[in-house]
Amino acid sequence: MAVSAKPSDGRSDQGTGRVPAADLYQNLRTIGLVAAGGSVVYYDFVVFAFLAPVIGKVFFPAGIAGWLAVMQSFGIFAAGYVFRPLGGIALAHFGDLFGRKQLFAFSILLMSVSTLGMAVLPDYATAGVAAPLLLICLRVLQGVAIGGEVPGAWTLVAEQMPRRHVGLACALVSSSFTAGILLASVIVALLNSFFSAAEIEAFAWRIPFVMGALFSLPAIGARWRLKETPVFSALRDRWALVPELPLVSIFRNHLRAIIVSILLTWVLSAGILVTGLMTATLLQTVYGFSAQHALVATSIGTFALILGTALFGMAVDRLGAGFCLMGGSAIFGAATFVFYSFAGHSFALLCLLYIIMGLAVGLMAVVPFVMVNAFPARVRVTGVSFSYNISYAVFGGLTPVLLTWLVEYDPMAPAYYLLFIAVLACGLGAYISSNRQMLEPHPDDLRLGIWGG
Repeated sequence: MAVSAKPSDGRSDQGTGRVPAADLYQNLRTIGLVAAGGSVVYYDFVVFAFLAPVIGKVFFPAGIAGWLAVMQSFGIFAAGYVFRPLGGIALAHFGDLFGRKQLFAFSILLMSVSTLGMAVLPDYATAGVAAPLLLICLRVLQGVAIGGEVPGAWTLVAEQMPRRHVGLACALVSSSFTAGILLASVIVALLNSFFSAAEIEAFAWRIPFVMGALFSLPAIGARWRLKETPVFSALRDRWALVPELPLVSIFRNHLRAIIVSILLTWVLSAGILVTGLMTATLLQTVYGFSAQHALVATSIGTFALILGTALFGMAVDRLGAGFCLMGGSAIFGAATFVFYSFAGHSFALLCLLYIIMGLAVGLMAVVPFVMVNAFPARVRVTGVSFSYNISYAVFGGLTPVLLTWLVEYDPMAPAYYLLFIAVLACGLGAYISSNRQMLEPHPDDLRLGIWGG
């Protein structure tokens, strides 16, 4: 198949990712719609974690140890991560062959349906062992949905923006995922304010799930109105889509990018899961804070994470991924260790340390920047999705269960784990700095005249 080395017929802006002034509003609008939908999807996925203590009581038999019930509910939470590769690989396959938009619209629809299902599930007292089994099935469907959501979002906005702003664009979308976590923590904090523990256990735990399904309705409509990315449109118009299964292509030609992306996702999953989702529960079970104080502190820290993500997104566009990872990992390691060392002293100190830690965890904004640049356009969704979801299935799925068990022996287990993650991030930064060509435009993209920035 013959392909022109340069964009033709006046489509240079459309193909290269250079954004004319007339298209700036449309691109920013697209990022806004992607971000809004991403917040809803992530809210639906993570609100489960904030309700882990009560879900452990509702869906498992009475009389078991409290820590075991929590670990079992985190185990069901992990089921969503285990099945993420299924959704990621299947949906990404269609994203690379038929368009980013199609992947995007389906993922939020599936998430909203499974979240609504959780809201109406019978509890253990009513349905017995069928209750946790049904909960697992719905959690698996959520995992399939989120498996296509995050890589699809990063790819879609990266292909809408000039190359020099890809870091910020991906960071803004990542911030929207964090905003979903923040929304979940705020909703559950309000739940604890307006209802007693007995009322929450009896019926009120369902309210956040109902709200998640309702939040999804306008987002579903908005996603169907999104336009396809200029990069994918250029590939399709020039008959340059990948000629084989995208998964086969990334293993044959991009193994190094897969390994780096898997390790970076491990860094990201640890930063988000431990400092965000798990800490709300750990503050109650290990540090002795009330559910309300724990969730308020988590909300404050998550807001700081949103800001930190945007700041690191701007930094990676200007300073490069390697430098940001090496410098940011030192700050991340110090901030997390101090947090888990002194968070239990007082609520005021807890909030201050959470703000500092949240800003430091913004380092995770570097991850999508590296991943969308590491794969060429023809297999970008599959490469990002496979690496991201495989890593999250393994490390994201095991981390909550492992740390819940380890804190029974040492309350500082989360701090030690995150110190290791900081060292890993620093090592990846050093590798990327010494192999800068892996983030340069791929020869295939240059030959096709796309992704030029």
